[in-house]
Amino acid sequence: MTTKKITIIDETLREGMQYRGIMFSTEQRLKILEFQEKLCVDICQAGYPPAHASEVNAVKTLCLHAQKNKYNIRVAAMGRAMINDAKILLESQTNDFHFHLHIKNNVTQNQLNDTLQGLVRTINSIRDQNSMASFSIAMLDIGKSADHILEKAVSFLSQHNVDILSLPDTSGIMAPNQVYENIKLLCPKANNTKISIHCHNDMGMASANTVMGILAGGRILEASAVGIGERNGIADLYTTSKTLQNLGFEINLNTDDINTFKAYYHYVDSIVYQQTSHHIVTINTPVFGDAVKTHVAGTHAGGDYGVASEERFFLNTLCGKYLVKKYLRSHHIECPEEFLDSLTINIKSKSAQLNRCLGDDDIKILISNFKR
Repeated sequence: MTTKKITIIDETLREGMQYRGIMFSTEQRLKILEFQEKLCVDICQAGYPPAHASEVNAVKTLCLHAQKNKYNIRVAAMGRAMINDAKILLESQTNDFHFHLHIKNNVTQNQLNDTLQGLVRTINSIRDQNSMASFSIAMLDIGKSADHILEKAVSFLSQHNVDILSLPDTSGIMAPNQVYENIKLLCPKANNTKISIHCHNDMGMASANTVMGILAGGRILEASAVGIGERNGIADLYTTSKTLQNLGFEINLNTDDINTFKAYYHYVDSIVYQQTSHHIVTINTPVFGDAVKTHVAGTHAGGDYGVASEERFFLNTLCGKYLVKKYLRSHHIECPEEFLDSLTINIKSKSAQLNRCLGDDDIKILISNFKR
């Protein structure tokens, strides 16, 4: 596959504020922005200024911080696709204006045209005041919108110098093949406007859906740290980006800096835990959870993926000689090589008899039996 460049929007700050009532302080936002800059994220979607004056101040603080420190990351703000919200976004000092637009399926052709023309007037009013302005328009939502509305909007907006057109599965109801088919049909109508993919995780498929949207022709990836976001969240920043990179796409995000990623994820997790009393980086979190380095069946014990501090091995009826050997080594238990085959058989039998995994004491007793 020909290598193609993907732009990454990290929405941890904006989507994260929609997760179970999480509130990021200005200091926390600045720290998260620093993580994103270090990891070479392209765009930080920093907040929603029309919601409250504090959001205006927070986004403005991040914009000025990025300018002062000569960050490469761009700081974006989001609002509704209307002139009043546009004025508020201008106050935040951003150059990246992200709007969302919802058009009902029962809209008439004239109403659709009026809505799109109104959006163009809003965009032009911003351009008159900020010559560096860049625009992203999110059409809500691809899983429920009628095909003719999406096709009309994509074709129309691509003719009016909209930089990014986001096509989100806001309801999180689509399957990967549906996302692929929809994006594949809409991309040819976008001309030079880049299609952005934003998928929610209600059905547990946000990351898979996002990858398929990029494979279908999307060129902007929207994701967040640990997939934090509204309801069950959105695509995970690391795993989605790493998957696309492995598929041959070019990204700026430094997925090789796993230590910074781990620190970033655990920092966001610490904020969530402080405010909700639960973790989002759990034992089963891909790459960053401990379960990725736990093994039971021997054929899986050769992997070296993830950032868990140590591998753990559990011995039951499914174990093999190779895994038993690794268990003994990791637990500093001595066993002569000639006993390993018999020990493995005995471990299986004892596990079946007790209906549980065996621990150190159990293993040591079995080994001692060979020495009598």
